Amino acid sequence: MSIFDFTKSEFLFDSDDDTAMDTEGNLYVRVSDDCAMDLESGELHFTSDWDKDEDEQDDLW
Repeated sequence: MSIFDFTKSEFLFDSDDDTAMDTEGNLYVRVSDDCAMDLESGELHFTSDWDKDEDEQDDLW
């Protein structure tokens, strides 16, 4: 699934439930449904919603 990064105007590609990577290879960690943090710079990026099915599954634990 792809997530749109509104801050950089590019797509992120999820690699795990809470991590994603952009086209340049930068890693991001999900902070909330609409926010991700660049692990290299520490900057917060506003994103489109992460997959709703994953959120519902996480709520079961």
